[in-house]
Amino acid sequence: MTDIRPVGYVIGLLVAILGATMVLPLIADLIEGRDEWHVFLESGIITVLTGVILAMSCSNGVGEGLTIRQTFLLTTGVWVALPFFGAIPFLFGATELRFVDAYFEAMSGLTTTGSTVITGLDALPQGLLLWRGVLQWLGGIGIIVVAMVFLPELRVGGMQIFRSEGFETMGKILPRAQEIAGQISLIYVFLTFVCVLVYAGFGMSFFDAVVHSMTTIATGGFSNYDASFATFSGPTEYAASVFMILAALPFVRYVQLANGNTSSLWKDSQIRTFLATILVLVAVMTVFLLLVFPHHWEQAFRESLFNITSIISGTGYASVNYMTWGSFPVMVFFLIGLIGGCAGSTACSIKVFRYQLLFASIKTQIRRIRSPHGVFMPLYDGRPISTDVLTSVMSFFMFFVLSMGVLAWALALTGLDFITSVSGAATALANVGPGLGDQIGPAGNFAGLSDTAKWLLSIGMLVGRLELLAVYALFTVQFWRS
Repeated sequence: MTDIRPVGYVIGLLVAILGATMVLPLIADLIEGRDEWHVFLESGIITVLTGVILAMSCSNGVGEGLTIRQTFLLTTGVWVALPFFGAIPFLFGATELRFVDAYFEAMSGLTTTGSTVITGLDALPQGLLLWRGVLQWLGGIGIIVVAMVFLPELRVGGMQIFRSEGFETMGKILPRAQEIAGQISLIYVFLTFVCVLVYAGFGMSFFDAVVHSMTTIATGGFSNYDASFATFSGPTEYAASVFMILAALPFVRYVQLANGNTSSLWKDSQIRTFLATILVLVAVMTVFLLLVFPHHWEQAFRESLFNITSIISGTGYASVNYMTWGSFPVMVFFLIGLIGGCAGSTACSIKVFRYQLLFASIKTQIRRIRSPHGVFMPLYDGRPISTDVLTSVMSFFMFFVLSMGVLAWALALTGLDFITSVSGAATALANVGPGLGDQIGPAGNFAGLSDTAKWLLSIGMLVGRLELLAVYALFTVQFWRS
C-alpha cells in the first residue's frame, strides 16, 4: 500500500506557497485603486489555510525522500491541485468566470500553455493580469525542476539520458531536488529581472514589462492585451525573441555556466540544432513573405523571427494574424509547434532531443540494412544511446500521436470542425497556446468552446506538460500493485 502522506505534505506546502503569492496581485490592485484587492485577500486566505492544514495533517508521514511511486503521484497531483486554487481569483474577481473557464485559465497558466478564455483583457484590473503572469511564471520554474529532477528518475520519454548531467538523485528525490531548484531559481529570477529592464527600456510601462517578462521567460504567452504582442510591434519584438530563445535552452547549462563551465552551453548539440532550426525557418519564412506579400524586408524578417520563435518555443505570443499569410505558413506553424525547445527548459512540446534520438536511431537502422554484418550504435552528443532510452523515446512518440488523435476525435464529437479539433488537440498536448482557424487561432480565443471541449483541453494540457507517460502510468494496474 502506497503511503500518500509525503505526497499530501508536499502538495500542501506548494498550495500554501501559491496562496502566499496572491499578495502580489493584491498589492497591484491596491496601487491601482480599483477596490479589487479583497478578491486576492479572500482567495489567499482560503488557499494558504487549505495548504497548511493539508501539510500539517500529512507531516507525520514525511521521510527523507520519495519513492518512485510517490513521485509519480506527486508530479500529477501538483498540476491537478494547483490550478484548482489558482482558479479562485478568476471566480471571485472582475472576470466572474464559471468554474470550468476559471480552471481552464489556471491550468493554461500553470502549464504555460497560454490559451485563454478571457476577452477584454485591456480593461481588466491589474491584479488579475498580474495573477495570470504569476501563474505562468511559477509554472515555468516548476516544470524545469520536474524535467531535471523527477522525469529522469521516472524514466519518462527518454529523459533518463539527462541523469548524467550531474543531477543524479539516487532514488532519494526531495533532498537533492531542493539543491537543484535553488540554483535554477536564481538563474530564472535573474533572466526575468533582465527581461523587465529590457522591456522597460524599449518603452513598455513598468507593469507591462513585469507581466510580459514573467510570461516570456516562462514561455507561457499570456499578455495584458487582446491583441497580444501586436501592441508592442517594433524593436520590442526582437527583444522578446531573444528572451524566448534563452528561456527555451536547457537551464542546466546556465547552472554549469555560472559555475565556471563556459564551454558546455556551446557544445550542446541540442542547443545547436534548436538554433539552426530557428535560423532556417526564419530565412524561409522571410523569403516567402517578401515574394508573396508587399513586405519591407525588415518587417518580413521581424514578423518571421518573432512568430516562429514564439510558436517553436511554445510561448504562443502573436504579433500578427499569420492565418492570413496562406496555407504554407499555417502548415509551418502547425508543424513547428510539435517540435518545441530543449529539454530542461521552460519550453514545451516534444523537444529537440527526442527528434535527435529518433533520427540517430533511423540513421543507425539504415546503416545496418546497408551493412548487415556491421556493428552500429546510435549516438547522442558522442555517447552511445542505451536501449531503454530509445524504447522510452519511441513510446513517447507513439503515445503523443495516439493521444493527439484521440483528443482530436473527442473534440470533434463536441461539434468542432476538423481544423479546430486537430489544432486544438495539438496545441493542448504541446502546450503552445493558439491553435488554427478563426475560433482558436492567433486572432481568437477558446471562450466559445463548449464546456466539454474545455475540460478535454484542460486534461490535454496537463498530460502534455507532464510528458504523457508520467500521467498514463497512474492508470495501469501494475502501478498500484504493491
